[in-house]
Amino acid sequence: MTAPAPPVAPRPFRVRWLGRVRYRDALALQKGIHEHGADDHLLLLEHHAVYTLGVRAGTRNLLAPPDEVGADLERADRGGDVTFHGPGQLVGYPLLHLPGKRGGGMADTVAYVRSVEDLLIGVCRDLGLDDVGRLDPYPGVWVEPDGPNPRKVAAIGVRLTRARTMHGFALNVDPDLSYFDRMVPCGIAEHGVTSLAAEGVDTTMADVVDLVVERAAELWAKGPVERSDVAWRHRSGDLSAFSRGAGPGGRPPVGRKPEWMRVHLDTGPGYRRLKGLMREKNLVTVCEEAGCPNIFDCWNDGTATFMINGERCTRACGFCLVDTRRPDGLDPGEPGRVAEAVSDMGLVHAVVTAVARDDLSDGGASAFVATVEAIRAANPGTAVEVLIPDCKGDPDALAAIFDIRPDVLNHNIETVARLQRRVRPSAGYARSLSVLARAKAAGLTTKSSIIVGLGETDAEVDACLADLASVGCDIVTIGQYLRPTTNHLPVERWVEPEVFGRWASVGEDLGIAHVEAGPLTRSSYHARQAAAAVAVPVALGSR
Repeated sequence: MTAPAPPVAPRPFRVRWLGRVRYRDALALQKGIHEHGADDHLLLLEHHAVYTLGVRAGTRNLLAPPDEVGADLERADRGGDVTFHGPGQLVGYPLLHLPGKRGGGMADTVAYVRSVEDLLIGVCRDLGLDDVGRLDPYPGVWVEPDGPNPRKVAAIGVRLTRARTMHGFALNVDPDLSYFDRMVPCGIAEHGVTSLAAEGVDTTMADVVDLVVERAAELWAKGPVERSDVAWRHRSGDLSAFSRGAGPGGRPPVGRKPEWMRVHLDTGPGYRRLKGLMREKNLVTVCEEAGCPNIFDCWNDGTATFMINGERCTRACGFCLVDTRRPDGLDPGEPGRVAEAVSDMGLVHAVVTAVARDDLSDGGASAFVATVEAIRAANPGTAVEVLIPDCKGDPDALAAIFDIRPDVLNHNIETVARLQRRVRPSAGYARSLSVLARAKAAGLTTKSSIIVGLGETDAEVDACLADLASVGCDIVTIGQYLRPTTNHLPVERWVEPEVFGRWASVGEDLGIAHVEAGPLTRSSYHARQAAAAVAVPVALGSR
């Protein structure tokens, strides 16, 4: 007799408050989760000012050029006409697995839109705005829908494919309503737009988010509800961004390094040879610049991570030792010297990273292209891994790097959602996930890294791993933060080795192909072994 199938675990409902996110980044993140996410998600955020057009919408309902008011214009793969998103407006993107067998037909779409309307009507009434409801045949939520002057307080535009939802709703909490005067909202000329604030509702974005999360969980969650927020800018007790040089000094509050964090000095012949080679060719390695604890291990093994685009970074992350003075111009000879060094070292897997160069129009992308091409021209059997900055989310800059087809595309998330503003104030959690999602959509093997000991909880690391898994990340490294100087963020805890082992299991259970986790693990540690573990076609030894 056939044994009964094991019960299916209920699907988690993962809620994320992401703060202010550019539309193009949020769209890439949505697409990544839609393609790879096994769980249900609700992404909540504000957008920078942007006008968006549905799949069949023209520009006739745009009454003035968006750039006159500093707004973007983006094409969306949803229904509907032109919409506006901006600060003061709560945007929600539910990414749900819908029940039923039709897989996204018209009946499914209508029923789902009704459920979104029900959620928002309930939230408005929770806030004391009672005369709200539907106005046929227009989707959305309307104030005084049966009165002489109905006005829209929430817009809805969705897409269903393979019984999965994308896009969602925009609830006007307290946006600048003058942006709506430059368009015909949703193509509806006969009715106006309003906001909670304009209707006399005194509330905050944080309070509205809490109400939306509560009602969304009741409506859509089929399993455990898990929520992570990036830091709220105006909520009491929130984390402010860390300023380099403002460290408290002295010994970290957790005390001296435990034995498992002690690195033994081993300046063997391999280390000395590589150090001499780097100086001879005037090259920079992140191994030295970032004070990596594995430098002796890796260099004696004949591996290193090259850092291009100079040694000065335009960002000042609270954990990083790299120089933050004004950067110099690019060195056109650097790609060739990196390629020569790869040859001299006999590498089968070369790692190339860079400082962030926000001063450059392409964020330094062209130098990655030149360096990878030079390495491959001189070393056709060498696999190349790149560890890239976010290039400010510029699609063209990122596409240039993706188009050279690096064997591994690494971009580091660095820390959990709540700590992003404090740890790396010039970056963004959603943007980093969107970079990985775009790289995965381009067919690349993707990789990211988390550093721990900065004040995160174990559960927050679990949530970060879930987010990386949801965009199809193939490789994740997790390691202990080591404070470079007293001007940097303090170490908040020394994570026990067995906790790293647990995270490796959690990540792999979530579907991440390889998780390298340990106290001394860094982004490029065991890079070629990790690549081999996910079937990137490289050898495991030196040539």
